[in-house]
Amino acid sequence: MPEIPGEKKFNMKKITAIIAFTMLISTANAQDLLTPTFGFSHKKTAYITLLDGTEISGNIKDLDRDKGLVEEVKIKDGSGKKHKFDADEIKFMYLPPSGLDNLGKKMNFLTVVDNWNDEKLNQDFLNRGYAYFELRDVKIKKKTKKLLVQLLNPGFSKEVKIYHDPFAKKTMSLGVGSLKVAGGIAKSYYVAKGDAAAFRLKKKDYNEEFIPLWGSCDKVKETYTDPVWRDLAKHAITFSECTE
Repeated sequence: MPEIPGEKKFNMKKITAIIAFTMLISTANAQDLLTPTFGFSHKKTAYITLLDGTEISGNIKDLDRDKGLVEEVKIKDGSGKKHKFDADEIKFMYLPPSGLDNLGKKMNFLTVVDNWNDEKLNQDFLNRGYAYFELRDVKIKKKTKKLLVQLLNPGFSKEVKIYHDPFAKKTMSLGVGSLKVAGGIAKSYYVAKGDAAAFRLKKKDYNEEFIPLWGSCDKVKETYTDPVWRDLAKHAITFSECTE
């Protein structure tokens, strides 16, 4: 059967719309954490703040990772000057996602909870879909290391911060082609309360870790008598209510 002119283009638009709608539904009903960003735009402006307070903005030229963690960032500023920074030189940075990755970030950020925003974060960048990374003490087994980690709950991170674990495995997911549209929840995150070092929280250990993590808040214990890993973000939000 001959292809009808414009049919392929129409079908692609239809598929994209279905994907976008599915992503929105899954976001609203899942864990309300951003999906981690892996691809970054080389055309949009990135913003980096160093430990000494120096601010650099420009286009990403290269981003080196080691086992999923950012190790080095190369950027060219507006004057054309090139800069190279190791991860431990960077205090925090906002990087622009590319393609459909950016669509997912904007949709996920619809779930922001204004009462528990970290006022130090740039809400304008976040609303535009930027990924936020910061240098953080992270417990790795018995050692504590400084890692540049990606924040997944910028909309409610005032009391508890949940970071992407690049080594995390995922639950089963559904997708169209190579694009995942539902499921695929990470089985571990790095979690930090206040100024304490972040630690790796695993799905398989969550029942055991639930009380040590949230037990100081009666509302969390009373509301979630049978804690589910998928509700991690809800637990963090309810815990934040206890600190008001």
